[in-house]
Amino acid sequence: MSILSASLGLTRYRIIEEVSKDLLQQIPEKLNKFCFIDIDATADERSFGWTNIDDMLDMNWTQSPPEKAEYFTFGLRLDTRRISPAVLKKHYTIALNKELAHNKEQGKNFVSRDRKRELKEQVTLRLRARTFPIPAMFDIIWNPASNRIYLNTTNSKVRALFEDYFTLSFDLHLEQLTPFFMAMDILGEDAAPRLEDLDPTIFV
Repeated sequence: MSILSASLGLTRYRIIEEVSKDLLQQIPEKLNKFCFIDIDATADERSFGWTNIDDMLDMNWTQSPPEKAEYFTFGLRLDTRRISPAVLKKHYTIALNKELAHNKEQGKNFVSRDRKRELKEQVTLRLRARTFPIPAMFDIIWNPASNRIYLNTTNSKVRALFEDYFTLSFDLHLEQLTPFFMAMDILGEDAAPRLEDLDPTIFV
């Protein structure tokens, strides 16, 4: 879902460190360095990286630059291959039956545990190579003036991936702006003890 949608889930962050002008100038270069790598022609299970917010297929920002007025805009693209458990079970059973039949010809009536594990890995890789990865795109808005970043998802796994990859890419650390931290940001850190003693109000 695009960040320009009428409604969306949004996660807000602040960057803990001061961001230098030199680093801001390097953002387009770092986006290219840590851009998304396509896995359509591979058997990889997952790939993720930065891409153009205007076109998730544009990993080189040829369609438009990441700079939009005083903001930086880009996307986190995540491609994942998913194999149905029923499909995996079917093809693993076929492979196991063939292996057992072959072993019986050799005078053995079983398949070892290690060989079963190896067969399952082989079947999984073969099925992945025949399965197209499912793409997902998460928009990101970075406002250097306020040191704020907006990510258009509230999914905890995607948030964790974004936070780790952002730190890897820019050597900066993020703090999620929960209501508690937003209140501290407005009132100052001296208000922390008072905020911690607050009890939630139940409206229902």
